[in-house]
Amino acid sequence: MTVDALAAAINARCRLTGEFTLRSGRIATEYFDKYQFEADPALLREIVAAMAEQVPSGVDVLGGLELGGVPLATVLGQMTGLPVLFVRKQAKTYGTRRLAEGGDCGGRTVLLVEDVISTGGAVVAAARALRELGATVDTVLCTIDRREPGGDLLAAEGIAVRSLLTKAQLDAS
Repeated sequence: MTVDALAAAINARCRLTGEFTLRSGRIATEYFDKYQFEADPALLREIVAAMAEQVPSGVDVLGGLELGGVPLATVLGQMTGLPVLFVRKQAKTYGTRRLAEGGDCGGRTVLLVEDVISTGGAVVAAARALRELGATVDTVLCTIDRREPGGDLLAAEGIAVRSLLTKAQLDAS
């Protein structure tokens, strides 16, 4: 499937109209429900197949960010043969008390995997936490980059962004 066809399929599946209360409290008549593409096995497979082409060399492990990055990283691991870590927003307070489940990240190069990047805050937090555990984190791969121009938190943290689609591409499809 071409990138344009993927953009159209994602829009058809995820762009909803109605009345929606946003996190900010503002009311919107349009909402982008990113979980809809992750819940569609055929669309998820197409998206991840396209993302697999962007995995940089030298990656030891994929780090799927809670919650939206987990299904993407899981399927990407199946397609690439790379192991997967499931990266929580914060370490569990019980059991293993781990931030990253699925293995040790110390001394390994982790490719963060995220569904949508809006500000980059969650990616920065995960990268910092994994770096404290001894991982090398310098790239994030996302399905949709919705960042606004200017004030790039990710570049300031030394994190390169590889994205399948941008907000502009989705809006144009």
